[in-house]
Amino acid sequence: MKIVILGGGLTGLTAAYELSSKHEVVLLEKENMLGGLASGFKGGGWNWFLERTYHHVFSNDTDILGFAKKVGFTGFFTKSPQTVSLYNDKNNYRTFSVDTPQDFLRFPLLSIPEKIRSGAVLAFLKLSPALSSFERQTAAEFLKKSMGERVWSVLWEELFRKKFGKNAENILASFIWARIKKRTKNLCYVEGGFQAFVEFLRKKNIERGVVIKTGSTIHKIHKSTKFEVSFSSREKGEERGSFDAVLSTLPTPVFLNISRHQLPDNYVRRLAGITYLHAVSLILEAERPLFDTEYWVSMCDKKAPMMVLVQHTNFIDKKNYNNHHILYIANYVEEENPLLQMTQKEVEDYHVPYLQKIKAGFSFSNSFLFRAPFAQPIYNREFPKNMPTLETPVKNLFIANLDMTYPFDRGTNYAVQLGKKAASCMV
Repeated sequence: MKIVILGGGLTGLTAAYELSSKHEVVLLEKENMLGGLASGFKGGGWNWFLERTYHHVFSNDTDILGFAKKVGFTGFFTKSPQTVSLYNDKNNYRTFSVDTPQDFLRFPLLSIPEKIRSGAVLAFLKLSPALSSFERQTAAEFLKKSMGERVWSVLWEELFRKKFGKNAENILASFIWARIKKRTKNLCYVEGGFQAFVEFLRKKNIERGVVIKTGSTIHKIHKSTKFEVSFSSREKGEERGSFDAVLSTLPTPVFLNISRHQLPDNYVRRLAGITYLHAVSLILEAERPLFDTEYWVSMCDKKAPMMVLVQHTNFIDKKNYNNHHILYIANYVEEENPLLQMTQKEVEDYHVPYLQKIKAGFSFSNSFLFRAPFAQPIYNREFPKNMPTLETPVKNLFIANLDMTYPFDRGTNYAVQLGKKAASCMV
């Protein structure tokens, strides 16, 4: 069987590897570099790649770590960087760690009864299986009821607002269950950056006979006897390929755009019912760090103009980045948000004054701006019934994209998991 895989992220690369033992596989990727959201770049004097959006995997992410072992990749390593939440009390910016039960008991912004009650709920979420009741209530309803209104206000509300905006109180409780269930203090990263793993998989796929075509923009999928896929590249112009099966790892709206004429109207309406936020990632390269020890800083200050600050070089040694410090400034925004249209200088000017309140005199020597559409689906009450499944109504047309990681947050572990599931379904 001849199979085409649309998209060269980790889902596509994993599926290609698994399918190539029995089938002829062609992989098409729009960008010139493979890796999707995990792809990296290099700045001046850097030895390692850096992801366009912050990346790590948890030490219990067995899908990606197990797959790496299977293909012979040994570049993952484990560290325990500090994760904190930042609060602002009259321009006094303070960070508090809540990594461990001991940290939580020392957290000064809640009373002892509130901490005991909240700790019990967190333990329940950590130990509990997925319950149907989590999809019958929102996270806000669950947390307010179980932990109390004040705990919601102090500990959770701003985190949900920074991530989901106006949808903060519409997100299902299954989402917070999955976040607590999965979280570990030990995090894993890749020697050389995640792009090193991507390049390893590219070589392994080529060795197994997979044809990889980067710089290929897919325009249309049409099925007659077989699937006809039309695409174009800067080198060869318009091309067309004939295939027995198609696996799309593209974002759902992009998939619908190239294939909706082949799909039933009710199916198209269902998938089109998913709403998304878009990612804006500003990376600052500086001679001095914003934070001296903290890696992951969740923003609980209502005035903070960003969702999270990630001081990458408090996790990965700065020697790999020309002895400079790397800071991610990350936001999820709606389609009409000005950050999607601002120039790079305007995005810098929007964020840096706040950073200088945290640390007077903070400055940077270089910056990089990346935007990614459809980066975060809204996990509201409609999402479970609208999300795609591997099989579509069209025989041998399959989907495996990161909408399908629900209720877990998107990430490289689930990208690999989806690639394996899709290959198993298609064999």
